[in-house]
Amino acid sequence: MQLLHLLFALLCATLLQWSQGCHPADLAALLGFKRGVTADPSGLLRSWDAATDCCSSWDGVTCDIVTGRVVNVSRPSNSGPDIFSDASLSGTISPALGGLSSLRVLDLRNLKQLAGPIPSSLGRLSRLEVLLLDSNKLTGRIPSAFAKLTRLQRLCLSNNGLSGSLPSSMFASPFLSVLSIADNRLSGHMPASIGRATSLQLLDLHGNNLTGAIPNEIGSLQKLTDLDLSDNRISGSIPSSIGKLKSLATLDLYQNRITGSIASSIGGMVSLRYCRMSDNRLNGSIPESVGELQSIERLILENNKLSGELPAAMGRLSRLRDIFFSNNRFTGRIPPSFGNLGNLLTLDLSRNRLRGPIPPELSQLRNLQILDLSFNPLLRLARPPSWIGKMNLFELILANVGISGPLPNWLASASSLSTLDLSSNRVVGEIPRWIGNMTGLSMLNLSKNALRSEIPEEFKNLTLLMDLDLHGNELRGPVRPVLAKGTRDPLGHYQTLDLSSNQFTGGLDDDVGELAAMDTVERLVVSHNPELGGGIPASMARLAALKEVRMAGNGLAGGIPNGVLDLPELTAFDVSDNRLSGRIPSHRAPVKAEGFRGNPGLCGSPLPPCMRS
Repeated sequence: MQLLHLLFALLCATLLQWSQGCHPADLAALLGFKRGVTADPSGLLRSWDAATDCCSSWDGVTCDIVTGRVVNVSRPSNSGPDIFSDASLSGTISPALGGLSSLRVLDLRNLKQLAGPIPSSLGRLSRLEVLLLDSNKLTGRIPSAFAKLTRLQRLCLSNNGLSGSLPSSMFASPFLSVLSIADNRLSGHMPASIGRATSLQLLDLHGNNLTGAIPNEIGSLQKLTDLDLSDNRISGSIPSSIGKLKSLATLDLYQNRITGSIASSIGGMVSLRYCRMSDNRLNGSIPESVGELQSIERLILENNKLSGELPAAMGRLSRLRDIFFSNNRFTGRIPPSFGNLGNLLTLDLSRNRLRGPIPPELSQLRNLQILDLSFNPLLRLARPPSWIGKMNLFELILANVGISGPLPNWLASASSLSTLDLSSNRVVGEIPRWIGNMTGLSMLNLSKNALRSEIPEEFKNLTLLMDLDLHGNELRGPVRPVLAKGTRDPLGHYQTLDLSSNQFTGGLDDDVGELAAMDTVERLVVSHNPELGGGIPASMARLAALKEVRMAGNGLAGGIPNGVLDLPELTAFDVSDNRLSGRIPSHRAPVKAEGFRGNPGLCGSPLPPCMRS
């Protein structure tokens, strides 16, 4: 009974102590932070009044119910549903916060205007477990005093202006599981001491200026699930120890200067789902061990110098959804085993040195949406296989693969296609009337072929088409069937339109600025159609979205209408080598003199001034 009385007395004393309000040291620290705030437009610290209890009345402050000491300081809105609100604070982080000796969580993220250095006094917060300062305007170095934060579990400093190197001492905490310092200005090498942070699960250093090689010690991070080193200046080769990261699900090395080959040990990363090594300087072949990545869903290796044949072992990667291997030096044939990738959505093997034929096994890829085999010598003056038309593709890109002959008739029933690019081949004959059946098209590129016909009337049925490139053919007749096609609001309004280097006749109709399909066009190119005459329609002044107009080398005559050069987005205008005359209207657009040359009758800025009569 006496023991119960004693415990009750101690509890009462503790509650009495807690009820007495904010601990003086904590109160001084918090008020010191508030004094460092120069603007609080959203009133985030409005409740921080020295006359009230910080533990019970201050937003964003939490105290321990037993000790009464402050254990959590967070931006108030960070704990509610408005985490991404526009609320902000201006000022600096006061060193006074180092006086919060019991603090476990300091969350000052997304205050936007919080600037200046991170005070080294935060290194005195020996009980700190969570430090979140991301999405501010903090500058300077990461304090070396962070080595004393031996209980730290999460450290997030991303999206600031921090500079200097990564202190080797910052990996001292054996509990550190999340380290995110992305989108800063950090430089120097990744320290080998990173291998001591064996509890790390997420390491995000993307968007800095880090140099040097990935340390071999990275292989010690056995619990790592997410590693993002993208968008830095990292060099050297990928260490073979990376294969020890059996828990790694995401690996992003995009846009660095990494050289050497992909280590065969990559097969050890059995949990890997997302792998991006694109935009580096990798060479050599893809190791057969890539076939061990049974969890892989996205494999992105584009824009490197990889060579050799594609490994047939990739056909075992049953969960693979996306292959992006563009712009490398792969040779040989596409492995028939790729037909086993039943979950594949994207197959991009463009801009390599792959030879044909295209294996018929790819016809088994019933879920495939995007097939890009462009800029490979696959077909050698042959026809694309008809089974492609039965695949329900969303995008088919076969530019410069060696296609010859007329447009294949199976395209007439390919109503699922939104993007079709057969440019830079040897397609001949006419644009057939069945083109109007391809009503799903939003992008059509048949440029640099040998098509020779008029545009059929059925072109009007392409009511979703927004980007069209027919340049570099021998097309003839009027351009109106292209300009006056139908729309399906809000879709089907042109963004880019290139009809240059053909043999179109007539001219641009006077109502071009009133046609529904033209009202959002940004790029209009009709250059080098020698028989395309008439004048520049005054209604073009209504095409307010135009950024680029190119009408050089035609037979245009008359003057340049008022308003055409005052379009608000216009940055490029070329009507050179025509038969235009008169004064160039005054204008605001930054047009160059070269765009008006070859019209002897034109005068006025930016050409020489007109002679007074």
